[in-house]
Amino acid sequence: MANKESLEEAIRSEAERLGFAACGFTRADAADAAGLDIRRWLEAGHHGTMGWMESRADHRVSPLALWPEAKSAIALGMSYAPAWNPLALDAHPDLGRISVYAQGGDYHKTVKKALKALARFIVDAAPSELKVFVDTAPVMEKPLAQAAGIGWQGKHTNLVSREHGSWLFLGVILTSLELQPDAPADHGQHCGSCSRCLDACPTSAFIGPHRIDARRCISYLTIEHDGAIPEELRPMMGNRIYGCDDCLAVCPWNRFADAAAANRAFLPRAELAAPRLADLLALDDAAFREMFAGSPIKRIGRSRMIRNCLIAAGNSGDEALIASIEPHLSDSDPAIADAARWALDQIGLLRSAKMQAA
Repeated sequence: MANKESLEEAIRSEAERLGFAACGFTRADAADAAGLDIRRWLEAGHHGTMGWMESRADHRVSPLALWPEAKSAIALGMSYAPAWNPLALDAHPDLGRISVYAQGGDYHKTVKKALKALARFIVDAAPSELKVFVDTAPVMEKPLAQAAGIGWQGKHTNLVSREHGSWLFLGVILTSLELQPDAPADHGQHCGSCSRCLDACPTSAFIGPHRIDARRCISYLTIEHDGAIPEELRPMMGNRIYGCDDCLAVCPWNRFADAAAANRAFLPRAELAAPRLADLLALDDAAFREMFAGSPIKRIGRSRMIRNCLIAAGNSGDEALIASIEPHLSDSDPAIADAARWALDQIGLLRSAKMQAA
């Protein structure tokens, strides 16, 4: 570290070298007000079946509840800005739409590896205690990132950056060091009257600005929710089989996002960019594990993926997919068998509607 370079400047430089596109500093208790919001959200049941959020709610209220000795938080963002239109596959119902963040390598591994390397740098430069977090721990990364000035929480509840739009993976380092805080970002000032993200939601999951009912969110339904998906929501899911980018993709701030800044670990794998529903519906457990090795998608398991693909097949109205659907009618998983029956019924309904319109 150069003599005239502050510790904060040195950390920023090293973070950039390690692949982070954004780095900011704030007090460890700077986002405590967000803890009250999440308590109200949980009490309203808007977390659905994500019991892990409720079970560690006390830790989520404040980083100090997780680690009382923390003095500062370092918020970091790693870009995964796409070089293509995330909504393009909407016009290809025979293909499955996978959220941009999951088309490449597992971000948990990439971000955590870089966080640990940055942590070693910090300890070498200024001996201290610290802890690193990616979103598997009960730390509220988005409010801390806003407090650290690297972006603000948009009306869709996700972080938005002036330079990177909606495409940042977040990590946090809590430290016993007293670091100089950066100026926080103001979400009200930057979103203004724009409501494109709220209007774009296929299932109307937003209760209002900055408030979402996860039980209607396609990302929740396709990833976190186990069992059958409510029938009234299935037609709205289209061909989204893992996550949903709609509210992120329509944000006007994305015009400033530079795909060249994205970490190469997140470049899309060819087989995940536009997979054929027929191919996915043919996967057995071993083939599923092989296809999604090293991907965050592997976590949901084959059953949820097949369930999601059956719903997408039904929404496609493509009679060519009937042969791929029918074997799942006798599946031992009731959610899969139910989705297969629904898909065949849906194709029949869409066929009838086309005939009447002709």
